[in-house]
Amino acid sequence: MKLSEQTVSILKNFSAINQNLIIKQGSEIATVSAMKNIVASAKVEESFPIEFAIYDLNEFLSALSLFEKPDLDFQENYVLITESGFKGKSLKYWFSDSSVVTSPNKEVTMPSSEVKFPLQSNVLSEVQKAAAVIGAPDMVLEDDKLRVTDKKNDTANSYSIPLDTESNGASYKFWFKVENLKLLPGCYDVEVSSKRISHFQNKKLPVGYWIALEPESSYGN
Repeated sequence: MKLSEQTVSILKNFSAINQNLIIKQGSEIATVSAMKNIVASAKVEESFPIEFAIYDLNEFLSALSLFEKPDLDFQENYVLITESGFKGKSLKYWFSDSSVVTSPNKEVTMPSSEVKFPLQSNVLSEVQKAAAVIGAPDMVLEDDKLRVTDKKNDTANSYSIPLDTESNGASYKFWFKVENLKLLPGCYDVEVSSKRISHFQNKKLPVGYWIALEPESSYGN
């Protein structure tokens, strides 16, 4: 089996959410952060023949990078990585015990959402860049805009950008941690619920993220 560039990029993105990963038989991949405040799911081009656990996903990806065109042969307890079209070069990578690996134990059911908006790729990158520049750990969705700031500091610098939101007119203030926006670059359809959960669905790739809101979030007050 060969992994597409798209699948490798998804795995790299998931490694930023959690270094652990259990890949189930088939083409669905899902991960959850250690704090369980981020869940990500993707449907990849390949169909994995078995279920297996990886303790250090970054290490596994680095092992793949030792090969120009890696070919993966899955066995019960390990995967044998060889160079496609080149005999002799190989790496045996052992799977981990699934009991020591964190993975989502059930699918996320998104409740009805009060606010929806399209998030363009340039807006996402601008917000993340601004947060890094001014050292803003928090992002708030309110009044048809995204704003990054430090909610614990009344005189903190802030950066805001307008959005084309869809809501029922009630007031809302939905807080996120900027560090939880571990999204692949791209455009997203975003839904936010007053139940303190949000869903970011990539418009081009079959990848979605469920990100928990911060406790200070409010709706209709």
